[in-house]
Amino acid sequence: MKPRVLIVEDEAVLASVLADNLEGEGMSVEIAPDGLRALELWQMLEPDLVVLDVMLSKLDGFEVCRRMRAVGFRTSVLFLSARAEAEDRVEGLEAGGDDYITKPFHLPEFMLRVQNTLRRQQWFRGGPDQTYGFAGHRVDFRTWSVTLADGRTETLGERELMIFKLLSERAGEVVSRDQILDRVWGNDIFPSSRTVDNFIVRLRRLFEPDPSRPVHLHTVWGVGYRFTPEPEAEVVSYER
Repeated sequence: MKPRVLIVEDEAVLASVLADNLEGEGMSVEIAPDGLRALELWQMLEPDLVVLDVMLSKLDGFEVCRRMRAVGFRTSVLFLSARAEAEDRVEGLEAGGDDYITKPFHLPEFMLRVQNTLRRQQWFRGGPDQTYGFAGHRVDFRTWSVTLADGRTETLGERELMIFKLLSERAGEVVSRDQILDRVWGNDIFPSSRTVDNFIVRLRRLFEPDPSRPVHLHTVWGVGYRFTPEPEAEVVSYER
């Protein structure tokens, strides 16, 4: 099945060039020239990826993304923008973007970003097991929700879920921070190893009986993390 891509871009020539190249790679492409049309097509098409210009007429790209995230659309978003300041990139991420590329850009880099984003989403959403249970908790990767052992229900963010999915797939193994960054983000323009640490802290607050003494999400100092679904009676601790 062809990946579906929605390009939201008010520069007609650029939109056409991007569409031609994506279609040449076997993707199905639609174009929206402004923010309001983007909202309509996004809901109608439910694409696999939205390439979203920031500076649009009628409704800017950040607001388009915020509105679609607010109503539950989880589509991957690659922002395009001439705004290259760090605060603009951060705003894009906070609005719900997955990646951010500044204009002017090289077409091969754009194509690589698109392919990497689609590949990560295929891994995240694919596979026969869309739920995972451990220690009385149950994680649902389809709805981004977690039912905790005490009965509470929480909603996780996409990055939190991706990190947990990777660790759960490799339960008992040490997964380095670099491996997490490569699998979950895929590009080196936003996150750092400290970013991973912050997400692990949030996961511990959910899943650990005592987050200060984790029995599931262990730090392997100087390397990364190890996930233990059901801790043994005696676990060799990697914690300080």
